[in-house]
Amino acid sequence: FSPQHLDDDTVSGSNWITENNVQHSLSQTTKTTRKPYCGYAQQTLSKREQAEQESLLAAIQWPKPPDGKVAFAQSTDPTHSDFVIVKPSRFFKVGDQLEVLVRMKDFQGKPKQYGGDYLQARIHSPVLKAGAAGRIVDCHNGLYKVFFTLLWPGEVKVSVSLVHPSEAIQVLLRLREERPDRVYFKSSFKSGRYSETTECNVCLPGGLPVCNFTDLYTGEPWFCYKPRKLSCASRISHAKGGYLKGLLTQEESLFFQSDVNIKRPILSSGPDSVIVKPKAFTDSSSMDRAEEPTASPSGYYYEDQWRSRTHWIHNFNKSDDITECLQGKVIHLFGDSTIRQWFEYLTAFVPDLVEFNLGSPKNVGPFMSVDLKHNILLKFRCHGPPIRFSTVFSSELRYIANELNGIVGGRNTVIAITIWSHFSTFPVEVYIRRLRNIRRAVIQLLDRSPKTLIVIRTANVQELGPEVSLFNSDWYSFQLDSVMRKMFSGIAVHFVDAWEMSVAHYLPHNLHPNEIIVKNQIDAFLSYVCPLQT
Repeated sequence: FSPQHLDDDTVSGSNWITENNVQHSLSQTTKTTRKPYCGYAQQTLSKREQAEQESLLAAIQWPKPPDGKVAFAQSTDPTHSDFVIVKPSRFFKVGDQLEVLVRMKDFQGKPKQYGGDYLQARIHSPVLKAGAAGRIVDCHNGLYKVFFTLLWPGEVKVSVSLVHPSEAIQVLLRLREERPDRVYFKSSFKSGRYSETTECNVCLPGGLPVCNFTDLYTGEPWFCYKPRKLSCASRISHAKGGYLKGLLTQEESLFFQSDVNIKRPILSSGPDSVIVKPKAFTDSSSMDRAEEPTASPSGYYYEDQWRSRTHWIHNFNKSDDITECLQGKVIHLFGDSTIRQWFEYLTAFVPDLVEFNLGSPKNVGPFMSVDLKHNILLKFRCHGPPIRFSTVFSSELRYIANELNGIVGGRNTVIAITIWSHFSTFPVEVYIRRLRNIRRAVIQLLDRSPKTLIVIRTANVQELGPEVSLFNSDWYSFQLDSVMRKMFSGIAVHFVDAWEMSVAHYLPHNLHPNEIIVKNQIDAFLSYVCPLQT
């Protein structure tokens, strides 16, 4: 794939670069019609960027309940709701589709007449430690269809859960637009022995003097209130400030109850499993592989090993296999704590890979591990603000796009990126801008060094309670992840589908997935780095 051969409409390739450097000044500012939140109101977008942003926002639009407030009793109740397997006793073989119909009811047992509930679904065979995610279709009338591809033989059980009722999603939407300050940040300023701490964010309410820390290269906005006595230049660190309380009305808080309507199972009114027969030997030998990278599902677990349907995954069970794969390479890991898990796993699992103490704060970084014998360098660095880490030194607060611009690249350079969780409290435009900057840097890097390997780790699901839901709900993550996949499609990057790997697994959801899931992510990642010579 070389970017030059793309037609003009593709949002990638070299036309991107000219687009930004040359025509940028000529483009007229197109204002979005939405309530201006200062972080994105200041964006000047070219026509193409504007069109892309509008199509991305349109693609993640969520169905709204009918007008007016819905009383709690009329909201979706997972206990009254149920699902049925369509034709459960028919003959199923590996490769077939399984369809499930979910019927939503309210707390009075009345069928819901509109959609917008957020569901997660999987099929699984506990004995085989096998599992796969389902694809959910909202029929906008209280009914949902879930489609599964049956990928292994045996007894296969269906599980469906209501993550949030549609009424709760409306609250999450309101918070995302109106309360982007619900997580706030702070910076310390220091001169000699005197120091001050002030509040910071992508955007600050006016009225007080601010320090403008907007990045000169990417234009990423960041502001702190100006310290009373110290200059803006005396900033020494960034940290998470806290989470706002009291965001919901009494009525709204009823939509967020752990044992009532957050991630609750919906049970079947009939059989909840089917028997799947093996494929006849005469069937095509192409196995269970799907051709297109957007296959649903993208993979499945079998005996606790993730099998991708788009590329062969080699299991790196011995540390020697990893050493052999990474010999002579530099691996850059950029992002949040979910990719820091990769750094921790590799450093712990590979004996010759020894962490070099950079004196960085625990859990924050930057971190570095070295294998002198096999010439391997592994590095982790967190993404730029907004990031809910404590405490990042100002000098280590760097944007992924700028870091990528400083990498030469080539066949021995491996880059893995994940960026999602810390953007869930902001309007989606803030995230789109960040990805536009990273994508531009990725395209330029692949342009000058096409042999560089770039992998993106998607978002994953996590444990949710009434508090976490307002800041980091899976629904927010799902929306951002959809945007990310669209923005990076058609670019020569590879994906590790941490989303499906967390939904399909039997372990309880966790923001930082369990080690067995991390191992499977690493196997998928390393299988891109060192594809099996076939």
